[in-house]
Amino acid sequence: MTEKLRIDLQILLPHVPDEADACVKRLIDDLEGRNGIEQVHLRPGSDGAPAQMCVHYNPDVVPLARIREVVESAGAAISERYGHALWEVKGIGHQRRARTVAEQLKSLWGVLEAEASAAGFVHVEYDRREVSEERILKVLAGMQVVPVKTMDDDQHTHGEDGAAHAHREGSGHAHGKDGKAHAHGGLLGPNTELIFSLVCGALLLTGFLVEKFFTGAPGWLPLACYVGAYFFGGVYTLREAFDNLKLKRFEIDTLMLVAAAGAAALGSWAEGALLLFLFSLGHALEHYAMGRAKRAIEALAELAPDTAVVRRDGQVQEIAVEDLVVGDVVLVKPNERMPADGFLVLGTSSVNQAPVTGESIPVDKRPVDDPATARVRPDGVDAASRVFAGTINGSGAIEIEVTRKSSDSALARVVKMVSEAETRKSPTQRFTDRFERIFVPAVLGLAVLLLFAWVVVDEPFRDSFYRAMAVLVAASPCALAIATPSAVLSGIARAARGGVLIKGGAPLEELGSFNAMAFDKTGTLTEGRPRITDVITVDGVTEEELLTVAIAVESLSDHPLAAAIARDGRERLGERDIPSASGLENLIGRGVTATLGGETVWIGKAEMFGADGVAALGESAAAAIAQLREAGRTSMVVRQGERDLGAIGLLDTAREGAPEALQALRALGITRMIMISGDHQRVADAIASEVGLDEAWGDLMPEDKVEAIRKLREQDKVAMVGDGVNDAPAMANATVGIAMGAAGSDVALETADVALMADDLRHLPFAVGLSRHTRGVIRQNVFVSLGIVAFLVPATIFGLGIGPAVAIHEGSTLLVVFNALRLLAYRDPRVA
Repeated sequence: MTEKLRIDLQILLPHVPDEADACVKRLIDDLEGRNGIEQVHLRPGSDGAPAQMCVHYNPDVVPLARIREVVESAGAAISERYGHALWEVKGIGHQRRARTVAEQLKSLWGVLEAEASAAGFVHVEYDRREVSEERILKVLAGMQVVPVKTMDDDQHTHGEDGAAHAHREGSGHAHGKDGKAHAHGGLLGPNTELIFSLVCGALLLTGFLVEKFFTGAPGWLPLACYVGAYFFGGVYTLREAFDNLKLKRFEIDTLMLVAAAGAAALGSWAEGALLLFLFSLGHALEHYAMGRAKRAIEALAELAPDTAVVRRDGQVQEIAVEDLVVGDVVLVKPNERMPADGFLVLGTSSVNQAPVTGESIPVDKRPVDDPATARVRPDGVDAASRVFAGTINGSGAIEIEVTRKSSDSALARVVKMVSEAETRKSPTQRFTDRFERIFVPAVLGLAVLLLFAWVVVDEPFRDSFYRAMAVLVAASPCALAIATPSAVLSGIARAARGGVLIKGGAPLEELGSFNAMAFDKTGTLTEGRPRITDVITVDGVTEEELLTVAIAVESLSDHPLAAAIARDGRERLGERDIPSASGLENLIGRGVTATLGGETVWIGKAEMFGADGVAALGESAAAAIAQLREAGRTSMVVRQGERDLGAIGLLDTAREGAPEALQALRALGITRMIMISGDHQRVADAIASEVGLDEAWGDLMPEDKVEAIRKLREQDKVAMVGDGVNDAPAMANATVGIAMGAAGSDVALETADVALMADDLRHLPFAVGLSRHTRGVIRQNVFVSLGIVAFLVPATIFGLGIGPAVAIHEGSTLLVVFNALRLLAYRDPRVA
């Protein structure tokens, strides 16, 4: 099935001049290779109408919400028209109710997509021109709606060359704080359904005892008990059936009511009451069990403290965490939790980051060297000085400067994204949904045929009717409906607790199905902190002159190689004054150019020279590059004006733990692992050999990495592991994109399907192992669900009563739920 999404180009990319802009092509290239997106093209504007971008996608493979994330990460601004909301809805306790709520929302004109999870999270995508958020909330009247906080951020930059785009927009809704919350809980609180179910059971038992053992009691008394049991056992089922009938859906709740009503019509009040009791009790216990997985997410949200001690205007005061602003200096005592994201300005300590990143060993923290620079570029702060809300301080008292509001912290974003991920269906869940849409009508047809069995078989109509009702109950796919969602919910919750963010059921299932993975080199398999190893000058240029020019230009860039040249170059030159360069232009994948002393300076790969109007390298510079590459160094040529100054060789060390992580992945069945890199092939081969990889593809420009991933995906499913910044297009084109170090990177959180919160490759085997374990649990649940139905249908046809059928039926539902909850106890192989 293919659906289309058309977006006005001026809305999508508000800062591009026209459809010929280079960013438009880049956006189309990023989107076209995405799994589930079949075609992306432009519809030219005419008669004053704006040009539109048309995205053809398969909603069974990639939901609209995922398309929005990919588009936003590539620089799109569709949120102005297309809104999205994430709410926690009290009153959704099981998958059937979640599906009904989602269908009710989808029936609204203007709602593009709606998903709900058994944990009570509802995610809605809607067109603001067609429907308002208030109108959507009216559908949820009668249930308590609590918005899950999102980021209030809107930033878009468009460079002079049209190459740089960054857009991120979220919307936070404050219902509930202004008295407008939909606070309609159960009559007796969140356990109302369980209480009603127990009352139903008590009335059923009372009626049975009176009928069997108190023959002198009035005849109406047991009947009154049974009628009361019908009310308390059927009130929630009746609500669900009514909602489904309004949507022209005939599901399990309706089947149960029909069976109970049929039993009453035959005078079998006790049996009908037993049916409703077991069904309602199963619902209530399912609600309780799913609550365990939900509490794993709620526990994450409760990690951050409610108050913070802040230094303001020379005084120390305690304020609510929500009142913290960027720039506040917070005092954190030993063993206290961090109230916000920030960087250390005073004191040293070790910090337990396990609540956010999953790291089992506390990390030593020290103050930043230059608070002013850290304040200007907080994302560039070294990990040794950065802290996150919810992490636990060690034995030292420290002071941190806040870089994000509480609603924007890494912890808050993880909670929000995990909640949203739970509403996204996995491939197996989509299959079971389609199966149910065919299976339920087939069951109804079978029940109608059995109603007329008395015409063929010599038996009373009463017996035929009873058998038909029993088959209705036996064949209802309750366990199948909850089999996959319960496992996905538990798997995502367990992953989040281990410092891995998995954005939905699809990547959770897919991650465990791979036998091929591609890895970016810099920052993934290596530390991403290269150092200068060689400085080779040519044609009489001194090392001091070359480094002075290189430092002046590279100080303007935030690329890891530029930072290494600026840092190590200054150390080599000592106290020498460095002139100021200007007009830095980033030539993506090749190098940079700037102006120094009235002359143009080029610094970059050898391949940058001799192309696009840049003069070719001289013999001496070419020989220097060859010498560095032969030694396995990353090489950068420095040219000022028309004169080659020389080359700088850098070496990035292999990441600690990378060989062990790759070995663990092989043990899990990942048979093919490829490193893709923009470095020279010799450099790539050297690093690959050091970490234990058999394949290395070097000399790749960013667009070449995308093509490499597409080529691999044509052969089989493939995961792409990177840092989430320069690797975003390649990750978007992989079956599943995996970003490392996401706790400190907005881009990584937004672009990846799976995000390792810690900057540690050793978390990857945990994610893959959990995914494979989840796939196993899902298969077990589906087989059990279908097996029980396959047993019960013939058993009820040949005489099994409604009571035993309901008991087995509800027992199987609880079995698959508790089987799924085992995932919450999955042990990380790193600490097993």
